[in-house]
Amino acid sequence: MPDAIASDDRILERIEKATERLARVRAETARVIHGQERVVELSLIAILAGGHALLVGVPGLAKTLLATTLGTVLGLDEKRVQFTPDLMPADITGSEVMEEDEHGKRHFRFIPGPVFCQLLMADEINRASPRTQSALLQAMQERFVTIAGARHDLPRPFHVLATQNPLEQEGTYPLPEAQLDRFLLEIGVDYPSLEAERRMLLATTGNEEARAGKVLDGAGLMDIQHLVRLMPVGEKLAEGILGVVRAARPGQPEADAFINETVAWGPGPRAAQALMLGARARALLQGRLSPSLDDVAELLDPVLRHRMAISFSARADGVTLDDVIARLKERIA
Repeated sequence: MPDAIASDDRILERIEKATERLARVRAETARVIHGQERVVELSLIAILAGGHALLVGVPGLAKTLLATTLGTVLGLDEKRVQFTPDLMPADITGSEVMEEDEHGKRHFRFIPGPVFCQLLMADEINRASPRTQSALLQAMQERFVTIAGARHDLPRPFHVLATQNPLEQEGTYPLPEAQLDRFLLEIGVDYPSLEAERRMLLATTGNEEARAGKVLDGAGLMDIQHLVRLMPVGEKLAEGILGVVRAARPGQPEADAFINETVAWGPGPRAAQALMLGARARALLQGRLSPSLDDVAELLDPVLRHRMAISFSARADGVTLDDVIARLKERIA
């Protein structure tokens, strides 16, 4: 019993220190990013949970600047890839080139691509072809890439922040469902409020440009990520997550008639994992010792939006994913 109490005290102390450092992370980020508090929070939740995030919005809403700023504040080696229709998989993962030494002997040397970093900014990912998009699949899930049959491990930690333009815009390709599922959260980026846009206008057109400072490093971030997984969760939270995820799958006993009639396919087990880790990370980010069902409700939209689809008949009747997710939120009490 004394050992258990001591262990709990150590975890409590680590949580308090992590909360203080994360408050500094948010403060430094806010010096550069104006009026996107929820976007910043969700992006940090995805990283603290050890996952990747997909930022969806029209150009010009500081999505790229957010990724660069988070790389600076979190102390991560950050690289950026601009996805274009002619981008090839080797442009992301790297390739082997033949070299000849001074003795005339030839050999292959692997040249790492930009994916070999700690924070990869995949800008406008849906402007590349599906073949190139899928080049990130193995890296995002397995944290290594295979080139010419040889395995090359990626640095730790490794996270992808990808931006995606709305599919209605010209020159975009829909992301494969398998790759979408690798993103822990899909984060919608909307236009800022009037007051936030006023602050941004004054801050970005003056003589001095605001800069964010470094708060963490890779080792410190991984320590907090490990702490997220140590946070206690109650049985009610686990049952709530399983109940709402299974209720989103048509044909399951937990699904009601509305879900069976409107949803073409529902979320897989990764959705439940994302909700569990995301709820823990959100609680830590807000200085709480354990997550609650309120955290699950707040994360339901970014976790489920890219993991389910509406049937054609439901679309014809005017049903949207917002309607479905709102219906699922009613199950969380």
